[in-house]
Amino acid sequence: MHVFIFILPLNCKLNLKTKLIFTKTYILRELSVYLRSKIVRIMEYTALLEKQILGRLKIDNPWWTEGRIPSYYQEMSPRLYLDIFYPLVKDVSIQRALILMGPRRVGKTVMLYHSIQRLIDEGVSPQNIIYVSVETPIYNNILLEQLFSLAKQILDKENSQEEFYVFFDEIQYLKDWEINLKSLVDTYHNVKFVVSGSAAAALKKSSNESGAGRFTDFNLPPLLFFEYIHLKKYEHLMRQSKVEWDGIESDIYSTIDIDKLNSLFLDYINYGGYPEVAFSSRMQEDPGQFVRHDIVDKVLLRDLPSLYGISDVQELNSLFTMIAYHSGMEFSYESMSKESGVKKETIRRYVQYLEAAFLIKVVGRTDDTAKRFQRQTTFKIYLTNPSLRCALFEPIKIMDGNIGDMIETAIYSQWVPRKGHIAYANWKMGRSQGEVDLVGINDALQKPYWAVEIKWSNRFFDRPSELSSLQFFMEKNHLPQALVTSISKGGVKEMDFGTLHFIPSACYAYTVGENTLRQAKKSFGL
Repeated sequence: MHVFIFILPLNCKLNLKTKLIFTKTYILRELSVYLRSKIVRIMEYTALLEKQILGRLKIDNPWWTEGRIPSYYQEMSPRLYLDIFYPLVKDVSIQRALILMGPRRVGKTVMLYHSIQRLIDEGVSPQNIIYVSVETPIYNNILLEQLFSLAKQILDKENSQEEFYVFFDEIQYLKDWEINLKSLVDTYHNVKFVVSGSAAAALKKSSNESGAGRFTDFNLPPLLFFEYIHLKKYEHLMRQSKVEWDGIESDIYSTIDIDKLNSLFLDYINYGGYPEVAFSSRMQEDPGQFVRHDIVDKVLLRDLPSLYGISDVQELNSLFTMIAYHSGMEFSYESMSKESGVKKETIRRYVQYLEAAFLIKVVGRTDDTAKRFQRQTTFKIYLTNPSLRCALFEPIKIMDGNIGDMIETAIYSQWVPRKGHIAYANWKMGRSQGEVDLVGINDALQKPYWAVEIKWSNRFFDRPSELSSLQFFMEKNHLPQALVTSISKGGVKEMDFGTLHFIPSACYAYTVGENTLRQAKKSFGL
């Protein structure tokens, strides 16, 4: 905002009317001069800005001249999700944009670069591949189509009808990105548009509302334990076997070295959710600095406030810190409000925002009959990435008092990417509470069809009769079998109330992770 102050000379002898005319004329003249200079400055700035954008596009697309992505990205191990994602990138038969969503620092940008290299390796001309990082300040408020046109201008392909592959990274920083993108998809039939963004649920909401029939969503979760083991090249520790479940043979994994696998599982819990931290001993020395800068500062202090208009970021930060420390525990808005002094409705909104950013997952409660409550008063909250807790506080050790909650969080995080309805069961059982950690719900029948009890102990393998809550739940819902995790013991126990399959927690996390990947592949028809 510009304020103009005009001062008449002290010895001016003009009458009031003349003074007003003089003042008005003077103001208009000065305003005209200012606007003319401002227009010139804007024109000069626009010309300079375009020159800077052209220069930046050349820097961001080194394969135009080098024929390959930077060695920094080439040396990184690709995530196993790339084998599912890349066929969707390459498919130009369907006129749809591909939207890669997920939390910060899980490898979305790296996956875009690896996709670009595969395109080049398979014969696509490097000059037909364009990459733009939308969060780069110089691109602020520049429309996607304009950026696309400038890139083609550099390549001297402004009127070309060739096939292009265009990648827009961190798309959420462009206002009305989904309208821009839909227009591009409708206009350029010979171009495959691939975009990425970090605020997963917000992106999904926008894409569902504005991109119906034009967008394909692809969710990239934090590193799964199955991926972690393979990327660390320890898959030789695992042995695949079959178990009969509901009359169907299912894959399940055991290990030839449970001590080594448990050590790797603990490393995964502390560092493994973020690929960069998982493979950098330097970052593991101080993961908190990495997470505070890239997760807490950018997501809690920038992304969420800008997306949702949050004014008190300290309240949001405090709430997330409390949730992270107590991941896997039962919460209620009432108790959270009393402890923090923040209104229930505000906390409810904050929880929704944190879930939108893919930092947490709220899990609903059911009772001993899998009945869904119309009004959820209590629920569990899990970190979607167990490594967040380590980074915010300190690495957890194998026999720490709260190791059980983090084992549960790590196992649940393997389930999070799936679409099925998972809950936890909690009910009054005499004077005590009955609880089962994970329950699969058949929504059509409103009945449970599997149950898992997560334990970081071998005691229940030796004394399965102590699993009274699980026994009660199985008998009440006529479940013929259930699964129980342990530290290191595995096997089958035939009980009067049904069959219990025991499996080490690390083996179970590995098994669920592989099945999650398999389901993701199947969901895209691959």
